[in-house]
Amino acid sequence: MYTDDPQKFYNNLNKELPLLGIDPGTKNIGLAISDINKTIATPLNVLTNKKYKDLVNYIKEIQHNHGLSGIVIGYPINMDGTIGPKAQSSNSLADNLDKDTDLPILLWDERLSTTVIEKILISADISRNKRKKNIDKLAASYILQGFLDLISKLKKS
Repeated sequence: MYTDDPQKFYNNLNKELPLLGIDPGTKNIGLAISDINKTIATPLNVLTNKKYKDLVNYIKEIQHNHGLSGIVIGYPINMDGTIGPKAQSSNSLADNLDKDTDLPILLWDERLSTTVIEKILISADISRNKRKKNIDKLAASYILQGFLDLISKLKKS
């Protein structure tokens, strides 16, 4: 099952397992993982976006070693709310992962997430080389944290 409805996604989660965040890009795929309480996202890894099977195998390895309750995929819709090529790519990824894993999947609006992370790293005076190596997994963490913050609000209300 994949959706862009956070409430529907949340209702289908195993509440005692972490979430995986994915920032899909044309060259790299950033990955992040939450704690089991789903409060904090931590950058995990960057995979090159060459073979889809490598991503599936990596997800299955994480699921086997740590357990996963679901996947949050960055959904870069255009600023005017339309679906562009990058968002279509995220949709395709969600559709494929839905077929190849047994995990619920959320498409999470992530407009400008990589830009935000880039600005933070520049303001922290991080070298261009270090930024390049880490930006994708940090963007995945930022995307996942956005959803975790929403969960926190839902729990309080």
